[in-house]
Amino acid sequence: MEFRVGRAAFWWHYCHGSPLGFSVYTVNNLLFPGARQAVQIVRRRVSRKTGKISLTTVYAVTSLTAEQAGPARLGQLIRGHWTVEALHHVRDVTYAEDASQLRTGNAPRVMATCRNLAIGALRLAGVRNIAVGLRRTARDQTHALTLLDLTWSKRTRPDYAEALAIRPV
Repeated sequence: MEFRVGRAAFWWHYCHGSPLGFSVYTVNNLLFPGARQAVQIVRRRVSRKTGKISLTTVYAVTSLTAEQAGPARLGQLIRGHWTVEALHHVRDVTYAEDASQLRTGNAPRVMATCRNLAIGALRLAGVRNIAVGLRRTARDQTHALTLLDLTWSKRTRPDYAEALAIRPV
């Protein structure tokens, strides 16, 4: 199948300081049930250190027609999917989520939500390496509260000794 006869889209962006170029080519009217377009994505990455160009080609099939999603829109959808996969990769590598023993009830969803909260708070704080940010937070109990803007000043902090004291009735 020749992909370059279909419509095309191209864009550049920077990833970790290196330019990354994407070309999206589509072919319509496929003879496969349910498939409306075949997509070829060619990724060009230029190494910052060596200047060497590496090419990666990925193929996909979609049920969206050319009117519903042209090459540029398909590129956006695929990049959006990569964002989700990047989050899953961070959760799996940092928290070993795929090896988790939690399988019943709401526990897996609750833990995924807690992990997403931690990752999101670290990202909002400008932390680029989540594993390093988690180790820093584990060493300092107040760091997590600071990230969530939940710190107490000495004036507003409740007196725990007084609050926990048993008072006669």
